[in-house]
Amino acid sequence: MGLGIIDFAGNGASGNPATKGADPSVLASAATGLVKFIERQRGDVDRIFGSAGISPEMAGSPTLQLSLNSYCRLFEESARLTRNDNFGLWFGNAFDPRDLGLWGYATVSAPSLAVALETLVELFPLHQQSSSMALKTSPEGLVRLEYRIDAPQIVERRQDAELSLGMFLNVIREAMGQSWAPEEVHFEHPKPEGWREHERAFAAPAFFSQPTNAIVFKPQILKQVMPAADPRLMCAMKLCLERLSERRDVRTSITDRIRSAVRSKLPEGFPQIECIAAELRLPLSAIQRELHYDGLSYSTLVENTRRDLALSYVRQRQLSFSEIAFLVGYSELSAFSRAVRRWTGLSPRALRAQVLRTQI
Repeated sequence: MGLGIIDFAGNGASGNPATKGADPSVLASAATGLVKFIERQRGDVDRIFGSAGISPEMAGSPTLQLSLNSYCRLFEESARLTRNDNFGLWFGNAFDPRDLGLWGYATVSAPSLAVALETLVELFPLHQQSSSMALKTSPEGLVRLEYRIDAPQIVERRQDAELSLGMFLNVIREAMGQSWAPEEVHFEHPKPEGWREHERAFAAPAFFSQPTNAIVFKPQILKQVMPAADPRLMCAMKLCLERLSERRDVRTSITDRIRSAVRSKLPEGFPQIECIAAELRLPLSAIQRELHYDGLSYSTLVENTRRDLALSYVRQRQLSFSEIAFLVGYSELSAFSRAVRRWTGLSPRALRAQVLRTQI
């Protein structure tokens, strides 16, 4: 079958205007098995969940909704407090697609892998808000299953990206078998210290600091039959998920979309507003008007995005200051150092020392 392009943003099920300031959510089924996984890592379950403001009893519920911000923090805290920097990577690697609840069952019940992935993308906005998922064909003829959180307030989301791609990998392996491997796997975050584990988990070359997270594979596999195909179950699960989603509607504002586009463009340097307008397919006047409504200038938005990312990257020991400067759009280390002093009153080296002293 022809693949074409399928692209959905996780902005809720209806077409109502944006609800600014609302907290996006994710269904708690995405945390199925997390308590036991933390215990196997010898982590303190109550402390980790308490740090994220979530009750352990909520994890795995097929109908409860969690704050997406708290959900991401839950996995970042899990990695930090278990001292397993690749916590999310291996949690996702072991995740059964059915544990995603209604979304997972609808997907694995599809008749073919092509329909399964199209269903995964189509229903994604009903599972998780303020996020994007797409199934695209690259110019080279490869298929890209892309995923990214768009909520700008969620800066630290590495663990979520790695566990999510692991979950999606297992959807494909449901049809292709556990030995199947993609051509490549892409991550939007910088290369971590234990990056070779990523290549082992996906059995494929891993690339970091990419515009989005993605699994890249050959299109021939899309014809593969799903072993648990059940069209009636697929339709029933889809209907249940649609009805569940009627209870919530959080739309991504234009300003949030601008921040997300700026973040992805920063490694190329300071992104010009005209470039962002073209990326979002919005008139320049619409972007300027929206920023004005939010009390922001474009330069302030870029500055804030740079600052938030830089302060997050400083915590990552394996990243040199030159690398961080590049990742947040500075061509010279001196310019980055001046920016850090402007934001914090400290040099990058002093800031890193201060941050690392506070970490456990």
